Amino acid sequence: MRGGTYFFGLAVIVAVSVSCGSVVRQGRSPVYLVIDSLQGQRGGLNGTFGNPVPSDVVTNVTSPAPCSTTSPCATVFSDNGRVTLRAELKDPTSLTGPTPTNDVTITRYHVAYRRSDGRHLEGIDVPFAFDGATTGTIQAGTSTQLPFELVRIVAKEESPLVNLVASPTIVTMIAEITFYGSDQAGNAVRVTGLIQVDFGNFGDF
Repeated sequence: MRGGTYFFGLAVIVAVSVSCGSVVRQGRSPVYLVIDSLQGQRGGLNGTFGNPVPSDVVTNVTSPAPCSTTSPCATVFSDNGRVTLRAELKDPTSLTGPTPTNDVTITRYHVAYRRSDGRHLEGIDVPFAFDGATTGTIQAGTSTQLPFELVRIVAKEESPLVNLVASPTIVTMIAEITFYGSDQAGNAVRVTGLIQVDFGNFGDF
């Protein structure tokens, strides 16, 4: 009987470890981040945010002058991103609940691309990865929306995206975005999300 009790207790411990272990191991902070929404917007058109994102490698602008419908200006725009982040306590049974020390401040992010066909050589198959800055504070138990740059202008002026200007090809990539921050005690916190980006020379409207 004692052996059976011991086995049952061990099984419970293993089950809890499997279900909660990845969250518990996510840094020293008592809070962790959750991405509720990750979307992008095609640059230059003030369109709606969504996923996937149609990324135009060049846009024909008809205003202001000297740009016109008869003589449009080929222009490159960056593509914007928008993320909704939520901070939660690792121990939801805490009797004290969240405190201001548990609030998380995001300060930077990292964007890396990979193609759906597995090719990933930067500057040849995909744009170069980059780091950017965006700042906002998330109160524990609540969510906050932050803007960021999903595709830089310089990326559209370099290979492989610049090669799409004179090509009918559409190239699908996955952008992996990692957001970095810390709680108010200085413990590092981060979270990663994915968004699809379809690159090509789309019609302007």
